[in-house]
Amino acid sequence: MAATPPGISLIRRLRGKDWRFSTYRYVVLLVTFLAYTCYHASRKPSSIVKSVLDPQPTKSKRPYPWPVGSVFIKDDLSETESYMLSGKGWAPFNGKDGPAKLGEIDLAFLACYSIGMYFAGHLGDALDLRLFLTTGMIGSGIFVAFFGMGFFWGIHAFWFYLVMQMVAGLFQATGWPSVVAVIGNWFGKRKRGLIMGIWNAHTSVGNITGSLLAASVLQYGWGWSFILPGTFIFMGGILVFLFLAAYPEDVGFPCPHDSAVDAAMRPTDEESQAKKGEQPASSNKRGVGFIPACLIPGVIPFALCLFFTKLVAYTFLYWLPFYLSQTEIGGEHVSVKSAGNLSTLFDVGGVVGGILAGYISDKLNARAITAASFMFAAIPSLLLYRSYGGVSMTMNVVLMMVAGLFVNGPYALITTAVSADLGTHSSLKGNSRALATVTAIIDGTGSVGAALGPLLTGFLSAKGWDAVFQMLMASALIAGLLLSRLVIREICVLSKRKSTSNSQQNEGGPETQPLLNGQSQS
Repeated sequence: MAATPPGISLIRRLRGKDWRFSTYRYVVLLVTFLAYTCYHASRKPSSIVKSVLDPQPTKSKRPYPWPVGSVFIKDDLSETESYMLSGKGWAPFNGKDGPAKLGEIDLAFLACYSIGMYFAGHLGDALDLRLFLTTGMIGSGIFVAFFGMGFFWGIHAFWFYLVMQMVAGLFQATGWPSVVAVIGNWFGKRKRGLIMGIWNAHTSVGNITGSLLAASVLQYGWGWSFILPGTFIFMGGILVFLFLAAYPEDVGFPCPHDSAVDAAMRPTDEESQAKKGEQPASSNKRGVGFIPACLIPGVIPFALCLFFTKLVAYTFLYWLPFYLSQTEIGGEHVSVKSAGNLSTLFDVGGVVGGILAGYISDKLNARAITAASFMFAAIPSLLLYRSYGGVSMTMNVVLMMVAGLFVNGPYALITTAVSADLGTHSSLKGNSRALATVTAIIDGTGSVGAALGPLLTGFLSAKGWDAVFQMLMASALIAGLLLSRLVIREICVLSKRKSTSNSQQNEGGPETQPLLNGQSQS
């Protein structure tokens, strides 16, 4: 059995008794939410400082009304923005090939992230998830901060920033397989889409937090925009080490996948103390190999779909502030800091999209139908945003949030509920040690697309932003089409269940089971 987290041990001694099972669930939800909020916050600085590293001499002094207001628009120029607007920028990113170099930096990070994801998933299933996650967070914080130290050390060598991003990407790969595996260990399949849709708001909350943190200190030098988020994830790693119980067995409770007992029937405080040592140690469970995990029905189609879904999502993550700072909105340009703050509204729409997609998929018990529908709806939303986003600030905000809803909805659904469903598929016979491996395969494949999108944007933006949005719309279309086979299967299942239900009602027999019956989608 893995060691009990020291923070939980201390609380037990102070209280004189253990927490209830439901309390542990709340703690796990909160700690993993904060952990991945830190991960995403530490990825955001590079998008905020792009326009500082590769400047464009534009500035708006026009006051904007609601819903933008003074939060997003700053009339006076900070020292850093004045430096940027003078055309100096920061070598080696301020030349004619500046956007391409910035794209290569993003590629370096995301390529190492996607490669590391495949190894991280298997390691996460084999090692103590709490220690594995802690190591990844602290390592990420150190190398994100090192990137920012390049400002204070006066480093202008491209290889330095490339290496910092590559190593940071490897450490960042520990995050997603670990947090999804932990949530899957503690929660059964009932209402998984809704629960994980709400929980997955950490992605957007992290993007918003990272944007605000990076923009808040930008005036003191762009290096601080990396150091502050780096410190944030470092402290998050300490929190994980102290309070995250990765497996119910590690604190004396049975795994939800080993029993059909409802959460309401979980052991009480007294029962849990009596059962200490009776539960099988989490370390005794063996992980699932890479090939067997790939052969689980549904893993490959969803992984390929996520490739194109994350291509779209991460292009917005890394390039939206840069796009906003270089595009006229109502005939004016916004400042760098304002563009960074304004871009957070895309993630506000993403929070709503993730929750909505999870709720719909639970109601229909149809993950593929929900994901594909959102991706197809993303196509017209992207077209409208590019065509009419520059009409006015209000129009830009509304269309940006709508695009965020449809882009991030399926991204959140696939990386959470779908991954957890497949990681606890019936073919695994209750072995929850496949969760991190399956999650890594799906999200690792998606991360390859996440690396490709920002790289292509760096080159295509030189030809015009219309080319970038055409790439994004084509990717959304392909993502939806890749799920066609699973969509057809789900439609057939839903039609069959509806016919069976009508037949039994006509005969006066018992009603059929609800669509959400606790069985994972294949």
